[in-house]
Amino acid sequence: MKKLLILTSVLFFSVAVFSQTDIDETSRLNPLITASPSLSITPDARAGGMGDVGVATSADANSQHWNPSKYVFMDSPGGVSFSYTPWMSKIVKDINLAYLCGFFKVGERQTISASLRYFSLGDVDLTNADGTPLATTNPSEFAIDAAYSRLLSENWSASVALRFIYADLSGGMVEELYPGKSVAADIATTYKIPLNFPSDDGSLAFGLNISNIGSKMSYDKGNNDLFIPTNFRLGTSFVYPIDNFNKLSVSVDVNKLLIPSTPLLSDYTEGLAANSAEYQVAKDQWQADYDANLEKSPLGGLFSSFGDASGGFSEEIKEFSWGAGLEYSYNKQFLVRTGYFHESKTKGNRTFFSFGAGFKLNMFQLDASYILAQQTNPLDQTIRFTLTFDMEGLKDLGR
Repeated sequence: MKKLLILTSVLFFSVAVFSQTDIDETSRLNPLITASPSLSITPDARAGGMGDVGVATSADANSQHWNPSKYVFMDSPGGVSFSYTPWMSKIVKDINLAYLCGFFKVGERQTISASLRYFSLGDVDLTNADGTPLATTNPSEFAIDAAYSRLLSENWSASVALRFIYADLSGGMVEELYPGKSVAADIATTYKIPLNFPSDDGSLAFGLNISNIGSKMSYDKGNNDLFIPTNFRLGTSFVYPIDNFNKLSVSVDVNKLLIPSTPLLSDYTEGLAANSAEYQVAKDQWQADYDANLEKSPLGGLFSSFGDASGGFSEEIKEFSWGAGLEYSYNKQFLVRTGYFHESKTKGNRTFFSFGAGFKLNMFQLDASYILAQQTNPLDQTIRFTLTFDMEGLKDLGR
């Protein structure tokens, strides 16, 4: 029954933006609704242990999601990583995210990389209005992408990625609900400044990634279209070498979805008597603005997203989320991490602390992370695991 409610909620939020009756007139709760929301889920344990931070952190095999342009700064010629996340395990046990990622350096200045993401909602039992079982389906979303990264100067790199997205929320078992498809691109850049300390070398890095710039997605063959989660991510990371064996990094990311805000009816009708002439005029204006937002092109929604919240500047600021993380490493083999992520209560309320650890032995590295949130938060106790194979470790075996 819980799983059916979850699927119903997913379907509801996928179509809620097309019906004014689904807008709460008295609450400031106003999250940004997108198609294929699993694209925004952190896939790997390292970033998951650092408050979902990763756009400017030191490069690793999972940089494809955060910022592919970091790959060219890696010493390793290539690597492959697999991550697994049981999602919202406090509610149900078979929702999960699997993520496979790899990269390969072409010379000293270029890198190619790719990833495959699969998000499963598990088995869902469908029933009719009387509760009679109809069928069992397995809703899922997946995305496959490839990226090219290049070093533009000694300290500056850039990359571009292309992605195909497919979301099937009914498995063909619900009439008039069809798989959604989209094609998107990422544009990313990194600027890394080497720093010399008496103990060892450190660095200061800045990263930017605008991801999922692409076509809208429809679950009803184009009758209604949803924006995919186009995201702006900007961050910085400082690596300080305590001594030859110990290093500490501090990283911060800021995010914003680059899609139109949903206007709240209460912002238009506040202080007006219900059913009055002024109320009807305000309601008509709200409906016109509401429809205009839905009709925007993906690029139009991207450029207008920084100033279209009906609640004004104060609500626009709430659409930014941020994360901060710490990572301590000993001899590049033992790693301990912690972080904090914050999102406004009215925009999703994903607020939590995170912890993580990693161990590297030659060409293999195992990482794990854990989320600690309020007990009412479905992300509480979320665990991630990542196993990485690093070709650089092959050199150590030959020594």
